[in-house]
Amino acid sequence: MPINTLEFAQLTQTALDSQVIAEATSGWMELNSSQVKYTGGNEVKIPKLTMDGLGDYDRDNGFVQGSVTLEWETRKLTQDRGRTFQLDSMDVDETAFVATASSVMSEFQRTRVIPEIDAYRYSAIATQAADKGMAETGYTPAPASILSKIREAAYEIYDIAGEIPLILTMSMPVAAILEASTEIAKYMDTVDFARGEIHTKVRAIDGIPIMKVPSARMKTKYVFYDGETEDQTVGGFVPDSTAKDINWILQARDTTIAVSKTDKIRVFEPNTNQKADAWKIDYRKYHDLWILDNQFDRIRVCTK
Repeated sequence: MPINTLEFAQLTQTALDSQVIAEATSGWMELNSSQVKYTGGNEVKIPKLTMDGLGDYDRDNGFVQGSVTLEWETRKLTQDRGRTFQLDSMDVDETAFVATASSVMSEFQRTRVIPEIDAYRYSAIATQAADKGMAETGYTPAPASILSKIREAAYEIYDIAGEIPLILTMSMPVAAILEASTEIAKYMDTVDFARGEIHTKVRAIDGIPIMKVPSARMKTKYVFYDGETEDQTVGGFVPDSTAKDINWILQARDTTIAVSKTDKIRVFEPNTNQKADAWKIDYRKYHDLWILDNQFDRIRVCTK
């Protein structure tokens, strides 16, 4: 029976979107996008709610009139990335195509796409936080001081917003230094943490989950190759020459809104592919991250 390439593309697209949420270390940020309106393409609408505070109640005139304003702010997904692959028809027949193509796309996203999405998000947070004066630079983590540094940052946020749920995103080498602290055992525990449908146990400080991230994804600036010039044909990304190492990002869980959409997967059969006798798979990913203006006081970034 001929393969329904349209159905395959739709199912693959849904699976790849779920994979990002489950496997990206920053996947939990996409849970904050539940109120974001996405209708396709490279635009989303983010709700912005403003309202008045309390006023005195008057026994003759009753309540003081207040106002509530809900505006939908349009934002563009600036990261428009893609790649096309070909599977030779001699290597993959029609019966094996679905399994092979699914494996190829899943591996491509796991090893190439997800690290890039993580890297973009963390660099964007660090850059924007620095612009708002919420980043400390020049700190080299040490066992004697790292714990007090993190707790100091946490209580700065608590002092502004109360004891709200926080999350600590930390590079692997820095996490190793933290766990070498002689006092860490008193404050360390284990908590449940969810990324999409995946629930895991993670280490925590004072109940704050620690998300450990490979250091290659924790830089303040990256070069994202366009794949057009000869030395960039492999695509992907590398740290910018001016990039700093991010020690950690401490933030309230609802401060960042992340969106990634596989838009779209296209599949061409060998008889349709004009370029080669091969299955052709087009992959396109839109993604971005935003921090609303009133959320920056709930973020603290520390760089080396």
